[in-house]
Amino acid sequence: MGVNQVLRLLNATPFEVRRFQGPPQHREQLSRLKVVHLTDLHFGRVTPIEVQREAVEIANGEKPDLVVITGDFVCHSHRYLDALIAELSRLNAPTIGVLGNHDYWSGEKEVIWALKKAGVEVLRNQWTEMRVRGEKVQVVGLDDAYTGHGDVEQAVKGLRKHIASIGLSHIAEEADALWEKGVPLVLSGHTHGGQITVARLNEIALGRIFGHRYIHGLYGSGANARRSKGSVYVNAGVGAAIIPLRIGEKGRREVVVFELGAEPTVIHKHHGEQEAYPTRLHHNRYLRYRPIRISKKRA
Repeated sequence: MGVNQVLRLLNATPFEVRRFQGPPQHREQLSRLKVVHLTDLHFGRVTPIEVQREAVEIANGEKPDLVVITGDFVCHSHRYLDALIAELSRLNAPTIGVLGNHDYWSGEKEVIWALKKAGVEVLRNQWTEMRVRGEKVQVVGLDDAYTGHGDVEQAVKGLRKHIASIGLSHIAEEADALWEKGVPLVLSGHTHGGQITVARLNEIALGRIFGHRYIHGLYGSGANARRSKGSVYVNAGVGAAIIPLRIGEKGRREVVVFELGAEPTVIHKHHGEQEAYPTRLHHNRYLRYRPIRISKKRA
């Protein structure tokens, strides 16, 4: 059995389509806007092209008004940019994305070139306004914070708070700052949900070791969603960067659908808001050493 056949067997994990309505603020600003969220496509050898192709087909099948992709389009190189262009060109809705750490490690200029060729608008610490069926929505794109490119102040400069807005950030922890700037819903990725989610291994690895407060799923800034400043969704993603294994229900590949403006009784949410994972003391030490790790990865 060849390497590609082994990878296909390891990647034979079903997709999960998870559905949510938007935050209460959006019900006052929008009648209905369907957003499909993809992340961590990781075009590369670790993930067979059939996986990204299926994600695109699922997204198109939802007939969204907007598709957003929150970073890590590539895995470790530019060798698969032609495949990226071919697959993402098939998306049937306006598509907006932000970069992730792997895009910078691989070389962001070439990744951006490929995305533009595929028809994906890339936001780098900026926002854009869309009009769908006469309704306006502002999409705020925060550049990758993991590699030190995120700038919240620049990203929200001139944002109008009376118009509905959503934020895109590869790293979920940046949501706290975006909430303070009036962005009530932030979509993110990066963690892959932990990929191996049995016996809470994902929480141990991502929470205790790497210090992530938001690991997978929907989180809010308060226990009561009506009093919270905002919500963040951490998508488990489509591809893989190191190992192709996805084990456990929460580790499945996923496509997430948000029906912004929908009433709570209309959409059956996959789950409610979760409590953030407790911050660990070593998290600050990890952050201090992150620039060194980033420099080595880029080299």
